[in-house]
Amino acid sequence: MSGMSHLARLSDLGLELPSVVPPVAAYVPAVQTGSLVYTSGQLPMAGGEMANVGQVGGPVTPEQAKELARTCALNALAAVDALVGLDSVTRVVKVVGFVASAPGFTGQPGVVNGASELLGEVFGEAGRHARSAVGVTALPLDAPVEVELIVEIG
Repeated sequence: MSGMSHLARLSDLGLELPSVVPPVAAYVPAVQTGSLVYTSGQLPMAGGEMANVGQVGGPVTPEQAKELARTCALNALAAVDALVGLDSVTRVVKVVGFVASAPGFTGQPGVVNGASELLGEVFGEAGRHARSAVGVTALPLDAPVEVELIVEIG
């Protein structure tokens, strides 16, 4: 994988970066401070619409939610790309995933693996990161999953 740009790697995976999802409140998609870029929480928007809604372990299955977490990560990468260019990323530092969870659902780590696995596919060893996977009652717009990233650029 060395030498291959991150954008080329995405293409090899059959993926392309979506348009940056416009913020739904008073914030920006990503900010840079020093060598770090922090993304805002990204929802599983695809083609301008929420890909699925509801709580995981309720109307949304864990398998569906894992795919949605992958979509969230792709949206986060789009925000990074728009700010600094994806190919400037030298490592993924941290992933925080929020999972709207039905009562009794405790599979948040498996859901957020959707985001983590995508980052590993794109960045290889540099995609290994620290992470939190948090269960919450509800997310904005009734999204099942929300993912934010911290990446280092160089």
